[in-house]
Amino acid sequence: MQYDTLNVDIDGYVATLTLNRPEVRNAFNETMIAELTSAFTAFNARDDIRAVVLAANGKAFCAGADLNWMKKMAGYSDDENRADAMLLANMLSSIYRCNKPVIARVNGDAYAGGMGLIAACDIVVAVQSARFCLSEARLGLIPATIAPYVIRALGEQASRRYFLSAEQFDCATALRLGLVSEAVSAEQLDATVQQIAQTLCANGPQAVRACKQLVQDMAGRELNDALIEDTAARIARTRAGAEGREGVASFLEKRAPAWRD
Repeated sequence: MQYDTLNVDIDGYVATLTLNRPEVRNAFNETMIAELTSAFTAFNARDDIRAVVLAANGKAFCAGADLNWMKKMAGYSDDENRADAMLLANMLSSIYRCNKPVIARVNGDAYAGGMGLIAACDIVVAVQSARFCLSEARLGLIPATIAPYVIRALGEQASRRYFLSAEQFDCATALRLGLVSEAVSAEQLDATVQQIAQTLCANGPQAVRACKQLVQDMAGRELNDALIEDTAARIARTRAGAEGREGVASFLEKRAPAWRD
């Protein structure tokens, strides 16, 4: 997997995908968008990968959209703008819907679309010095394509404030609001990400995939008979599956399950 704007490293069951445009604070352009979509699509098809880390080189995690790319978009027709926006929307969806858990390793500031990248991930570990900003309104724009993910992560009330105000907030605030899962020192960042990745990989890979889908499918749904029946059907399928049977058997026999090799 060779890319112009990304680095890919696979160590055991963990793939690390690193944004590699530090000279522009890892701002994304059409190339990075296409490459991120391609990488996450490829990860979906690989059974030897059980967790993905989304990282970045340099001092910032991601500054959002590249200014030169934005200048080029200013001359687009309405149809061209819609097509371009769909590429960004599909890229974010490829992260959110990746069938592997995705950990964001946030080494620095995340602005605008960079917050969308983070919000599309499952677990976010950030350095305590990181700052966050939904800056679109300052430019007369709106954070539309990232909105479904950011609103899920921040909640409606906080999203109202930060979408409208475009004010910057710190990592402690991001942690309190739920955007960030863990805030650590720069020295602790890699060890914390590695520990979480190892924990994920120790679990049943099919169960982890099903758990991720379960949260996405259940969030916001009305608690009714159909939902209750759905949950019962899911656990019944899991119990009857090979991984579920192996997991229960290994627990009863006091041995490691087969997926921990």
